[in-house]
Amino acid sequence: MKNIIIFGAPGSGKGTYSAELVSKYGLGHISTGDVLRGEIKAGSELGKIAKGYIDNGQLIPDALMIDILAATYDKCSGCQGVIFDGFPRTIAQAEALKAMLTERGHDMGVMIELVVPEDVLMARLLNRAVEQGRADDNEETIKKRFEVYNNQTAPLSAWFEKEGIRRVFRWEEHPSKDEMVKAICDSLDA
Repeated sequence: MKNIIIFGAPGSGKGTYSAELVSKYGLGHISTGDVLRGEIKAGSELGKIAKGYIDNGQLIPDALMIDILAATYDKCSGCQGVIFDGFPRTIAQAEALKAMLTERGHDMGVMIELVVPEDVLMARLLNRAVEQGRADDNEETIKKRFEVYNNQTAPLSAWFEKEGIRRVFRWEEHPSKDEMVKAICDSLDA
């Protein structure tokens, strides 16, 4: 299996680029955000717990996410690989993901890091809130999510680099979606 971890701050395009890669390479897609939003919409016990964390801009506890992830990953056994979108978000989660994949005889594959200036991200997220009606995309919660990302998730970049599985894509000149998809695919195909 060819696994891809797509990594970046909230609003960096993880879902957008994941969809393109799923289509091009026939991969499964595990978006922890989508899984959690589905649980919230269903009103499940997990959804209620997750909603409390999400509404406060916090991360879901690791043990809970690992269990959800493992069950979801096992359902993708017929895929060419899986894109992990929005996971891992901490070094502990990355280590747990590595262990979970190793237990199944798989590896982490490659990590794609999407780096976008914070002011661009804020504008994207506020626009998304209007277009999609997402309650978790308000300015106060977005600022908390950036703080959590910078303190807990951004350090993963060095962890992935140490593991030798990091490829970085930066938005300094604001390339088009098609240009970014091409750059990412060219890197994966190299």
